[in-house]
Amino acid sequence: MIQIGPHKLPARAVLAPMAGITDLPFRRLCREFGAGLAVSEMLASDASLWDTRKSHLRLAHDDSTPRAIQIAGADPAMMADAARRCADMGTDIIDINMGCPAKKVCKKAAGSALLKEPNLVKDIVSSVVAAVDIPVTLKIRTGWSRDQRNGIDIAKLAQDCGISSLAVHGRTRECRYLGNAEYDTIAAIKQAITIPVFANGDICTAQQAKQVLDYTGADGVMIGRGAQGKPWLFRDINTFLATGKLAAPVTTTEIKHVLLSHLSALYQFYGEVHGLRIARKHCAWYLQELDPTTGFRGIFNRLESASAQQDAVHRYFEQHDQNQQDAAA
Repeated sequence: MIQIGPHKLPARAVLAPMAGITDLPFRRLCREFGAGLAVSEMLASDASLWDTRKSHLRLAHDDSTPRAIQIAGADPAMMADAARRCADMGTDIIDINMGCPAKKVCKKAAGSALLKEPNLVKDIVSSVVAAVDIPVTLKIRTGWSRDQRNGIDIAKLAQDCGISSLAVHGRTRECRYLGNAEYDTIAAIKQAITIPVFANGDICTAQQAKQVLDYTGADGVMIGRGAQGKPWLFRDINTFLATGKLAAPVTTTEIKHVLLSHLSALYQFYGEVHGLRIARKHCAWYLQELDPTTGFRGIFNRLESASAQQDAVHRYFEQHDQNQQDAAA
C-alpha cells in the first residue's frame, strides 16, 4: 500500500493532473472507478489571480480524501504562500508541477523549465515543504533534454528537501509528448530514492500498467491521457494487478451510462453554457473507438443545449446497437 504522509492510498493507479481535463467531475468519476488519488488541475501560484471563476472551479474540493491540489510557479515565496492558502482551504496534499512542457508555462520558467535550475528547484521545494504541515509531492520529467536527463539528481534533491512522493513522466521537456516514453530513467530514479515513485507516460491499458510497474519497480502508476474517455481504466488496472486477469471489457451500455452521467455532472458544475463546450471534447474521447470517422463529433459539437446533447447521445447508441444487430444477422 502506498503511503503519502498520513494518507494510505487504496490503489496503485492514480490520476495525473491535467489542465482543462481533471476538473472536479472527472476526478470524481475516476475515483468511482478506483483511482487511488486524483490531483486537481494546475493552479498558478500567484494568489492575486485566484479571484476568477476558473480558479474557483479549480479549487473546488471533492468530498473524498485525500484532496490534492497542484500548484505551479517559479518564485519560492509565492509558491509557499500558495501552498499555505491551499492548506487553509482544506487541501490534504500539495503537488508541485515541474513536469508541464507547455510553452506558456515554461516561458515563465515554471513547469519542466525548472529542471534546468536545480538550485531553484531546491529553493522552491524547501520553501513549500516548510510552509505547510501537510505532505508535499512533486511531478517531474526525466530531464530538460535528451542530453540532460538529470531526473535522478532532481529526485535525490527533492527527497532531501522533504518531498513525500515523486511522479516521473518518461519524457524530457524537449520531447514534449512526442515519441515513446522511456522507463529506464524512472527505474534508475526508483533505485536512487526511498520515497514512493509513480511512473507516468504512455500507460493506456492494464497490461501496460503491469509491465511498467515490473520494469521500473515503481510503487504506482500515474495515468494521464490514457484515462481520457476511459475512466474505467483504473478499474481495469486494479483488477489486473490484484488477480492477474483482465476485467470484463466495458460494454456499449456502460459507456453510454458513464458518458451521460459525466455530461450531467459537467452541466451542473460549469453551468449549461460552459458545460456544453467542455462536454464536446469528453464526448469525442469516449467515442473515439466507436466513431473513428468522427462523423458524430461534428454533429454533437454544433448542438446548443444540454438536452440536445443528451438526446443525441441516446440516438447515437441506439443506432450503434442497431448496426451491431444488423451486422450479426
